Amino acid sequence: MFKRTAPPRANGTSSDASHAIVIGAGLGGLASAMRLGAKGYRVTVIDRLDRAGGRGSSITQGGHRFDLGPTIVTVPQILRELWAACGRDFDRDVALKPMDPFYEIRFQDGETFTMRGDAAAMKAEVARISPSDAKGYATFLKGAEARYRFGFEDLGRRPMHKFRDLVKVLPTFAWYRADRSVHAHAAARVKDEHLRFALSFHPLFIGGDPFKVTSMYALVSHLEAAFGVHYAMGGVQAIADAMVRVIEAQGGEVVANTEVDEVVVAAGRAAGVRLVSGEVLPAGVVVSNADAGHTYDRLLRNAPKRRWTPARLRRTRWSMGLYVWYFGTAGTSEMWKDVGHHSIVVGPRYREHIKDIFIRGKLADDMSLYVHRPSVTDPSVAPKGGDTFYALSPVPHLGHGGVNWAEEEPKYRAKMAAMLEERLIPGFQKHITESLVFTPDTFRDRYLSPYGAGFSIEPRILQSAWFRPHNVSEELPGLYLTGAGTHPGAGVPGVIGTAEVLGKLVPDAAVRWRAADLPLAAE
Repeated sequence: MFKRTAPPRANGTSSDASHAIVIGAGLGGLASAMRLGAKGYRVTVIDRLDRAGGRGSSITQGGHRFDLGPTIVTVPQILRELWAACGRDFDRDVALKPMDPFYEIRFQDGETFTMRGDAAAMKAEVARISPSDAKGYATFLKGAEARYRFGFEDLGRRPMHKFRDLVKVLPTFAWYRADRSVHAHAAARVKDEHLRFALSFHPLFIGGDPFKVTSMYALVSHLEAAFGVHYAMGGVQAIADAMVRVIEAQGGEVVANTEVDEVVVAAGRAAGVRLVSGEVLPAGVVVSNADAGHTYDRLLRNAPKRRWTPARLRRTRWSMGLYVWYFGTAGTSEMWKDVGHHSIVVGPRYREHIKDIFIRGKLADDMSLYVHRPSVTDPSVAPKGGDTFYALSPVPHLGHGGVNWAEEEPKYRAKMAAMLEERLIPGFQKHITESLVFTPDTFRDRYLSPYGAGFSIEPRILQSAWFRPHNVSEELPGLYLTGAGTHPGAGVPGVIGTAEVLGKLVPDAAVRWRAADLPLAAE
């Protein structure tokens, strides 16, 4: 899948003008390559990892496939639309399985909240926990739908790089109280603390502090209710692999184990890339799916910058870090029958724990966990009779300082294991056969993520839409940005959406490339 071909010729021909280079084979980069291929470009995607997918890739170890990052698809139509733009059928390439339930939240006091797609079941669940909040819950969902229509279908699917675009939407932001946090928005509608958590924790899935992130992100509750939660059989890796096949069918290529060192500038615009090896690849269009911070701080280190200067990047608020323990077990497929595909195990604190992570930069003794057990849905992830898990805990990013992960990791894992033993999967440690850990150090080194942040720039109101790094670079003509650090933001729908916005900004290839324009493949 990742056969390396000879680089395009640096001859200034129409072949070069119709050549697009995408830096990074994350979902945003792959979706961008598909969009550019559909617009007539010959696309080369370059990634430093050994397989496509970026944070959505996987590692197989001892027969266990560990999905490294995102685990669910909440807006399948955005993928179907991407495939359709390329003349393909998504559902022929990827099998999505609806989840029911979506996930179960387990609280410290023994209460549970089970999220399902059925509206009547959800009304009953809210009434079981807090009958007096039934009306407020309905009001919350109605507001979530309105925010979805504005924030996702309108704002999130069009470019936001012009200041006048921001000015036009300010009255709507004010109407929807975008200055209010997701938690404050939920708390104004329901009184029960379990429900307040269940309706406000979603920003953590995109790297945001629920007590600071704009209430526009309440729209996630509507995404779940309206479109469901789906699992891609084969994991998100299966989606990435299918994207690669589309790119190759368009005549493009995805090059693995190759790192871009710098964006090449000529005549005041992006003209290609220089690899770490020193090789220069020319292109008429350059798209960076690398983290926006890495793009401006490293890939454009020799280019003048007006907005995204090193000082500005240091002042930027980054998303939290992640501690993720991937482990495989043997002989457990019939154990823990009450533990489904997705579980959220809530610690004793909410607001103060979030402050520890985002504000104080303190690695707390307590934690809340997102636990993924895909083997109950997809047996291919584990050897027969076994299970594959990952347990994820939000932690401070490296920019806060004070956490030496080489020293703290074993201790933190022991605390996580104790919590899992007590609250979710008792006795699991004696069944472990494989283990792998990612800390913020891993995110920094593997994904080149500034400060080891799990989701790039935090989606606060003054770091969203026009305030995020733009999809068309404000620093260098001919350079475009996609992925979690740009508009509309993180999460699978968000990063796929960045490619949709890109498609509206990049003109069609002036001359659609032909296979005859390609140099002979290197043997």
